[in-house]
Amino acid sequence: MHHAHADVLFVEVRLARRGVCDACAGPLARGAVAHLVMTPSHRRFRCAACFARGVDVPADAAVGAAPLALATASPLARVSPLAWIAAAAAASLLILLLSRTARRLLVTASVAMRSAWRLVVARIRGEKNHAPVVVREAFESLGPTYVKLGQLVASSQGLFPEPYCNELQKCLDRVKPFGFEDVLRTLREELGKEPADVFASLDEVPLASASIAQVHAATLLDGSDVVVKVQRPRIEAIIAADLRILRGAARLLALSPRGELANPVDIVDDFESNLHEELDFVREAANMDEFNAIMREHHQDQVVAPKVFHALTTRRVLVMERFYGHRVDDVSEIRRTGVDGEAKLLLGMRAWFQTMIHHGFFHGDVHAGNLMALRDGRIGFLDFGIVGRFAPERRAQVTDYLMSFASGDFQKLGETMVAMGSVDGKTVDLAALAKDLEAAYEPMLSGDLGSIKYADLLPAILRVSIRHRMRMPRDFVLITKQMLYFDRYAKVLAPKLNIFRDPRIVTALAMDVMTARMQLATG
Repeated sequence: MHHAHADVLFVEVRLARRGVCDACAGPLARGAVAHLVMTPSHRRFRCAACFARGVDVPADAAVGAAPLALATASPLARVSPLAWIAAAAAASLLILLLSRTARRLLVTASVAMRSAWRLVVARIRGEKNHAPVVVREAFESLGPTYVKLGQLVASSQGLFPEPYCNELQKCLDRVKPFGFEDVLRTLREELGKEPADVFASLDEVPLASASIAQVHAATLLDGSDVVVKVQRPRIEAIIAADLRILRGAARLLALSPRGELANPVDIVDDFESNLHEELDFVREAANMDEFNAIMREHHQDQVVAPKVFHALTTRRVLVMERFYGHRVDDVSEIRRTGVDGEAKLLLGMRAWFQTMIHHGFFHGDVHAGNLMALRDGRIGFLDFGIVGRFAPERRAQVTDYLMSFASGDFQKLGETMVAMGSVDGKTVDLAALAKDLEAAYEPMLSGDLGSIKYADLLPAILRVSIRHRMRMPRDFVLITKQMLYFDRYAKVLAPKLNIFRDPRIVTALAMDVMTARMQLATG
């Protein structure tokens, strides 16, 4: 309670530490109720007994050790505990809402509800096949993380419904660019110089705009033609918040038996790992150097990655040699220039297999925008943000997998999948697994592959995985994804090419596998 007389204020308090009564010099215990006498010139404590008897503190009394007041018996102290709990909850909610993750969650929920409403309206109007467009536009409005997720769906035909895969293809090359002022600001921050002190020219309009960064053509002061890859502003914080939301959704999905087999948490973890790798341009530059070193080791001068200008490369800026040529799926231009598209595809595939089989290293995102038929006749690999790496033991298993598939040895294929950890070897029926794998794979290994889609392979494998309670290894999924890319190019460049039965591919693959195993055996 409070009492006020002129310039004197009396306050009832509960003590947070021991002290003494300034009236009777008696001890005041921690937690005891005391009375604080406050004037403009001094602050003194009285015990409850002195206060009850009206004993005042002498004006000239020595002041004891002043205890700390923990809480007053003011009106606030008499508030209901439920009210305090509600106030604490409100304060916690306010703090949460001020966090980036919460704000992103609210934005995500808002976009989701708006998209759901659009679908309801479309259904009422009788509009069909509207859902893929709504999903794609929602991903684009949510920004880089979801655009990247859309690209993952687009490149995973067979794992997702075909209309969604087709619509989300637009996420590959229709990402909205960010402003040139942001480009210049990032260059200043990362290079510590004005762009004009580094580049003789820098195109304001980007050559390409992707989910993580965009690329501008430029010329160095020495006349070298380069491209400058600049990361999107504030992207790391946005991605971190989005990933926390996606991981929460994945954990909920994993609670169901079918969801658990789909391995959603590992998929999000893999997605996060890939994104973090892509956000580090210094790592990407090292990957490009490593690829070129491997090509030189194998005396391959017809397959290259761009040369990196390391003095101008940082975590958020990458300056590299500019390639001139055409995307590998630009059939009309490739034919117009007289390039043998099938030979170039085989050359690129051989290089890709060599890096994986001999070095446990491979480009993990060879979509058409990242594979070029260059004007000088070479094949150029671009964008090394996603790279797969295998330890020696895993590399041996992957080569076993490839050779078992190519030779049609489904018993060995099943044993390899068990060894890769996709299923418990103690409980699996290997004979039944081999039989189911044969049913899933055999159509891909016989007949005319020009009339068969590799995308048909994944649903069949998923059915096998569910039947035998298998978890698809990350390595398998990443490799299969690249096979789908190569299949897509084969369909347009060489419709009759069977990439697993063509003798040029199988012979080269077998030679590389044998050489790699000899190297592993000799340490």
